[in-house]
Amino acid sequence: MHRRPARARLLSGAALAAGAALALAGCSSPGGAADGSGDRLKVVATTTQLTDFAGEIGGDQIELTGLLTPGASAHHFDPAPADLLALGEADVLIVNGAGLETFVDSAVEASGFDGTVIDASEGIDLAEAKEITAEAEGEAGHAEEEHEGHAHADAEEHEGHDHASEGDDAHADDAHAEEGHADAHAEEGHDEHDHDHGDLNPHIWTSPRYAEGMASMIAGDLARVDPDHADDYTERADAYVAKLQDLDAWIAAQFERVPEADRVLVSGHDSMRYYLHDYGIEFAGSILPSFEDNAEPSAADIDALVQAIRERGVQAVFVESSMSPKLAQTIAKEAGVEVVDAESLYTDSLGASDSDGDTYIDATVHNTRVILEAWGVTPDPLPDSLQ
Repeated sequence: MHRRPARARLLSGAALAAGAALALAGCSSPGGAADGSGDRLKVVATTTQLTDFAGEIGGDQIELTGLLTPGASAHHFDPAPADLLALGEADVLIVNGAGLETFVDSAVEASGFDGTVIDASEGIDLAEAKEITAEAEGEAGHAEEEHEGHAHADAEEHEGHDHASEGDDAHADDAHAEEGHADAHAEEGHDEHDHDHGDLNPHIWTSPRYAEGMASMIAGDLARVDPDHADDYTERADAYVAKLQDLDAWIAAQFERVPEADRVLVSGHDSMRYYLHDYGIEFAGSILPSFEDNAEPSAADIDALVQAIRERGVQAVFVESSMSPKLAQTIAKEAGVEVVDAESLYTDSLGASDSDGDTYIDATVHNTRVILEAWGVTPDPLPDSLQ
């Protein structure tokens, strides 16, 4: 990829408040020649995972700023003035791409950033990712049709019964009124969420295989932007990709020990699609019927998920670290299964520096262990390269 201005890579969006932009103009640089960093490439990365990738590959050759903090989600991120200042002074902006960072266009516009954009999603097979997303959408649609079919059959059976008294008739009328309300709510809910379901699930980093491609993409573009340190970027990237390959092999070996029928998972939102695909894990559904972690499920969505949990023998409901566990606790209780919320999964964001998920590799190992242990499997030790 050749060096090109950000606006050539991203569609212009509406600018942020003019007052914020004016405030930035009077701010001083957080890292210039005074602290010895003036000769280093200034890099801004959007998500915590990308910040980790950039740090592994860039090393001491870059001055790195991550926009999102541990525990934060890109789905509802709003850049602060300090974020825009860092972006305006950056040489490079690294984005996930795949439609994840809806805030980037307006942030670029407001900050005046005119450096190079590295789109990490260009390092993976996006056509394959779209196929995986389509398969998932097809499975979800089939499950929904089955649920609606069961509900319709139950309703017909209910209508076929003779009611012994006016009280029963009144009760039936109330039930039908409630059913009509639920159907309307469900329809409203589906309309509300349809816009979230594009043709590409943006959580591409959850697959270590895709993470390899993203890291390689970052390394190649950093080398082009900063050719004086190209060998350093390449050497570090090769070492990091080797670790990701070892991680992928270790995870695959762990899930091969789980009977195929038991590999069924429910998560907070549809955030682990590519991880599940890579390791042969069926997705029974999510609490939030969306790629995003701030959507609202309808009553029908919740009923369908509880039914799927019961019918498919799901052993536990898992919650992502960026989400509240309250709804998951309610659903798990109704379905009669365990909820894993004390050891949350790190998907949208890495964890804090003192957590088990402070790096991409650590977070992915943590997620794998938590899932396996909830399924009654003790994971094998990690290979030496990942210790």
